[in-house]
Amino acid sequence: MERIAWVTDSTAYLDEELRRNKDIYVIPITIFFDEEEFLDGVTIQPDEFFKRLKTTSTIPKTSQPSIGSFVDLYNQLAENYDRVISIHVASKLSGTYSSALQASEIVSIPVTVIDSKILTYPLSALLKEGIIRYQTGDSIEEIEGHIKRLADCNETYVLIGSLEQLHRSGRMNTAQYYLGSMLQIKPIISIEDGTLSVKEKVRSEKKATERVLDYLKKSLKSNNIEEVFILYGLHDDKAMEWKKKIREFAEHVKINAYPLGTALGVHAGEETIGISWINK
Repeated sequence: MERIAWVTDSTAYLDEELRRNKDIYVIPITIFFDEEEFLDGVTIQPDEFFKRLKTTSTIPKTSQPSIGSFVDLYNQLAENYDRVISIHVASKLSGTYSSALQASEIVSIPVTVIDSKILTYPLSALLKEGIIRYQTGDSIEEIEGHIKRLADCNETYVLIGSLEQLHRSGRMNTAQYYLGSMLQIKPIISIEDGTLSVKEKVRSEKKATERVLDYLKKSLKSNNIEEVFILYGLHDDKAMEWKKKIREFAEHVKINAYPLGTALGVHAGEETIGISWINK
């Protein structure tokens, strides 16, 4: 079997299983904050980021890894591996995929770059699926096809913790922000084909939560869902409440909660919460 290195970016959340895998490498997103430059997950962690955010008026920004940083990593991996499979945050949300793709055309080691069309732990779930397929003997083409099919079967719905932060980061236009703030609207954000869109506008968080759980109930009736991923900003107490609600109607499905991380917290805020699953 070929020796394969698996590369992702810091928008992915690595659980204990993935952290133990010595063939997984993470390239960090850059965060600019208070005239300082940080590497997501390396020189700044979510708790530190949100703590600083409360005491400053500076608008933090994120930046994709450079082509050069990918080239350097791929060249290093070429010393010990035969091939790289590089899976990254949705290309329509970040230029990370583009940087990885351009770097793959420069280096000598074969690199397969895949657009996950998603972010955070659902991205990690696709990474796990690829590793499982590799271990069972699938070809590179079969692994790539499998991951891409699953990426197209993902559903993700998010309640943004801070419309102001989303607006300040450039992810929501001024009209949408003021309309949502004045009318106390809680937009339900969906990620479809790697793009953020407003699925529905609800007048309270309680009703928005009910609607999101309704989407899951509907999918459970017609799809094979192995695990529901609860995604949260900084505090897991609300995630545990959602887990309890989901358990009431999804008795045999795995339900786990995963933090969004710093790079995504820049845009969404610490009170953000959502759910995601793959319709297999």
